[in-house]
Amino acid sequence: MKDFGVFRALHGVSFEVEEGEVFGLVGPNGAGKTTTFRILAGLLPPTSGEVRVLGASPGDLRIRRYVSYLPEDAGTYRNITGYEFLEMIAKIYYGKDGEEALELGLKIAGLGSAAYEKMKTYSKGMKRRIQVARALMVKPRVAILDEPTSGLDVLQAREVREIVRRYARELGTTVLISSHNMGEIEATCDTVALIHRGRIITRGRLAELLSSYGARNLEELFISLVGEVA
Repeated sequence: MKDFGVFRALHGVSFEVEEGEVFGLVGPNGAGKTTTFRILAGLLPPTSGEVRVLGASPGDLRIRRYVSYLPEDAGTYRNITGYEFLEMIAKIYYGKDGEEALELGLKIAGLGSAAYEKMKTYSKGMKRRIQVARALMVKPRVAILDEPTSGLDVLQAREVREIVRRYARELGTTVLISSHNMGEIEATCDTVALIHRGRIITRGRLAELLSSYGARNLEELFISLVGEVA
């Protein structure tokens, strides 16, 4: 559970994510997605309950190196280039041995020559791609991506989804994604949990959930279940 004063933001939220999965936490704005992910990233303590990431408490120094977190509102440094930003991240994680991580970051971002331009010139899509690259280039065991396509147009969002799927598969990273976009989760995730007003209302493998509830898609499933729990 998580309380902010007298307001209970999360009510006994519980789910498990298997190694190597792309997991989606989906629900409307204000449902508790960001609060859940901040707890998993070690940025917020739960009010009560137990949380384990890679077998340890979130934020534990023993696992911090293996967990990356991309907040929804992650910005960019205006007056350095994308290359310089990714180089800085590589040095933070690997010191002088960060060349491989830097090359991977540039590949994931896919910005070409624009990587050598200052980030204040970047579009929203370019900024988000370089932030996704920042989260994945260090080859985390767990990547927590809060609304990774927030503010992007259809083509930009698809590019980011493809990046996440491809590199999750290639790097073997367990990826947790939050979104209010049901179609996006369907296109990206293996397993899902639907959250509404701080409660998980169902969870499981996507195909199995749709089949068991007789729903054509996540939106139909969500509306059906929200009607039941409202």
